Amino acid sequence: MKREPQGEIRSSQVITTYGPGALIDLPRHSAIVSGLDSWPKPEDLTEISEPRLTEKLTALTGIRSPELFAPPAASSDPRVRSRGIRAEIFPDWFVVQEDRKTAQRPGSRRLAHRKALDERGRLDGRKVVATRFVRACPRGHVDDLDWRGFAHGGKTSCRRQLWLDEQGVTGDLGNLSVRCECGASQRLYRALEVGLGPCRGTRPWLNKDAREDCDQQSKLLIRTASNAYFPQVVSVLSLPDRGSELDAVISKHWSFLEIVESPDDLRFVRKKRQVDQDLPSADNETILQAIRRRRTGSTSSQTVKEAELDALLSAPEGFGDDVPVDPNFHARRLPETSWRQSSQSDGIEAVVQLHRLREVLALVGFTRLEAELPDIHGEYDSDVERANLALEPEWFPAVENRGEGIFIQLSADATRAWSNRESVQKRCDELIRGHDAWTRHRKKKRTFPGGPYILLHTLSHLLIQGLAMHCGYPASSIRERIYAESKGCGILLYTGSPDAEGTLGGLVQQATHLEDRLREAIQRGSLCSNDPICAQHVPGKTLDARLDPQALQGAACQGCSLISETSCEMQNDYLDRALVVPVLDREDVAFFRPGS
Repeated sequence: MKREPQGEIRSSQVITTYGPGALIDLPRHSAIVSGLDSWPKPEDLTEISEPRLTEKLTALTGIRSPELFAPPAASSDPRVRSRGIRAEIFPDWFVVQEDRKTAQRPGSRRLAHRKALDERGRLDGRKVVATRFVRACPRGHVDDLDWRGFAHGGKTSCRRQLWLDEQGVTGDLGNLSVRCECGASQRLYRALEVGLGPCRGTRPWLNKDAREDCDQQSKLLIRTASNAYFPQVVSVLSLPDRGSELDAVISKHWSFLEIVESPDDLRFVRKKRQVDQDLPSADNETILQAIRRRRTGSTSSQTVKEAELDALLSAPEGFGDDVPVDPNFHARRLPETSWRQSSQSDGIEAVVQLHRLREVLALVGFTRLEAELPDIHGEYDSDVERANLALEPEWFPAVENRGEGIFIQLSADATRAWSNRESVQKRCDELIRGHDAWTRHRKKKRTFPGGPYILLHTLSHLLIQGLAMHCGYPASSIRERIYAESKGCGILLYTGSPDAEGTLGGLVQQATHLEDRLREAIQRGSLCSNDPICAQHVPGKTLDARLDPQALQGAACQGCSLISETSCEMQNDYLDRALVVPVLDREDVAFFRPGS
């Protein structure tokens, strides 16, 4: 590929969609995004400081004090060509665009390796396109198919021309065959039945020779399929932590402070004028503890969401019209008289307006074929086998979003009484059976999130659909964070964007109309266009979850509860509107009642 710009993507897409290892289609090429080793040097990138996220990444990856940098930005000067993110041609096998003269039979096209193409990327003057089939494993490794070996049923010395024969016009695997001119042939669907053999551990996003041992089996993968790339993104909200300012200064001057071991060392370093001016008013022992914490990579005992929930629940009462002291987090608990109008909202304890919030997202790795999601506390398992973004990663790409949001806290007493109802427990048992059936066929066992989480998650989806019609933001730009913790339960619905100082306030102002939005959500969830099929769905009734694509869902479908996956933190799993509102044949398990 020529080293010239081939396209542009937003910085947030580098973190969530087109990060290192992602398979992409450029205007004239099919490629794989290169790893961090080929990116601009960190000193040429913008550093993002978020100590709480850095600590979480240390615990997750074992890398001591990893740094965060924003993806390279395009130059504002059209005369200056900024160095962007590289991508390498992948796969190496192509399909020739035949015509009636060159094709042996209708629907037949030659398969050609990259080495057989001329300087213009053609074969015998014919254009080629990248084959849409590759092989991959769940650990992120990806490779070309051994087309010759597949056609011949194993290793072969035959080097005659390969053809891809297609019967019909659907492109279905059952209609595709790989044929050699020697007479050997194999239908492509056999790759799904017998597999493609052991994974070779290839990592072409790092370099052609970057292989590692792998105990997985290779599986057929369509390059453009949705399961070709699952990024693992760690996200935190910037909180008004008392130590955050000190940690940020230590990160800024770490080249000086990393040598500090004693109070004498600290006094010596503080003689540096800029260091001493930046250090906040803290005693030397507090500063030494913060330096030791960064050096050892020790993390807070709180999970990501526990720390965020503490900050949300401790927000002072007010309307948010005071000047924000912290531009990254400005939250005010709305007075109850300004949003509660009737008994419709009896199950809600409080409403918090987040007039300012800052979210930092960091990409730590990726998987293929199967997604590894964080748990309900926002934490990834440390033993997840993820693909690395660099040969020896020392930093991670990150973006920061600034925006606004609404936090809705459910009443602890109401939630406890609802959970103790016998009918609710029976419904949760049904949901658990669906969860168990789903995990039975998977290597990684996900923990069932519990009834309160599913209640909050479904309510969040119903509210997002209603808020999008009133706040001025599309539903796909409103995101959720579900808090089902021992200290309390709640929903944070927020929006944000990079490269901006914030949003316009349309979402946060909907807090005063909460009861109206809640009433609309209850009405929307009570009846689905797919009822009674949707309402009467029982997860786990089919023992083989592969025959039940809704094994992780109760009364939920595209017609009522599913939303854009850019908004959902659980990929639209663990939903059941029966736990929120009465539905057909399920009127005794709802948390809310219409018109109550």
